[in-house]
Amino acid sequence: MEREDNNQISGHSIIETEKLPIKLWLKEDQMEEGALAQARNLANLPFAFSHIAIMPDTHLGYGMPIGAILATRGVVLPNAVGVDIGCGMCSLRTNLTDVETEDLKKIMGIIRKAVPVGFKHHKNQQDETWMPQRKGDLPVVNQEYASALRQIGTLGGGNHFIEIQKGSDGYIWIMIHSGSRNIGFTVANHYNKVAKR
Repeated sequence: MEREDNNQISGHSIIETEKLPIKLWLKEDQMEEGALAQARNLANLPFAFSHIAIMPDTHLGYGMPIGAILATRGVVLPNAVGVDIGCGMCSLRTNLTDVETEDLKKIMGIIRKAVPVGFKHHKNQQDETWMPQRKGDLPVVNQEYASALRQIGTLGGGNHFIEIQKGSDGYIWIMIHSGSRNIGFTVANHYNKVAKR
């Protein structure tokens, strides 16, 4: 049985056919079939706790949908955190309501020259003050730090992007979806090995 949550504040629907409820912050038909199957699997895990939460940007992952939240009781699952640790999105509304096509092309050209994408890094290390302070003995941070200094301000590959968009509010927006670069994979891999031991 599935029911629609009528609470306008929460704005989600609930699938109640599994051991735990699956709370969706998108319409069920907007989810990839594989991602929904993964969410159903999560809801039936013996150590899953409370409910599974599915965010609007969810998509198929490796055993767990990207954009899903799984609380557990008595176990830690590094692979449930995923390999995109540090991946993120942000947007900035400008004060513009229009931009000429030629200006847009010029701006995007400048961005493409300034922001390395895919496997590319900056040729030189960037300003170290842009890095978070290192606290304690963190083996992955220590291992990846020098490389990360050349990755500051880079985009990554895959589904990561920089876009200039016109929002439904009529303003021009800049939106960025940045990758975790290799550090997300390295952190997940390190702690997955620790968990296996």
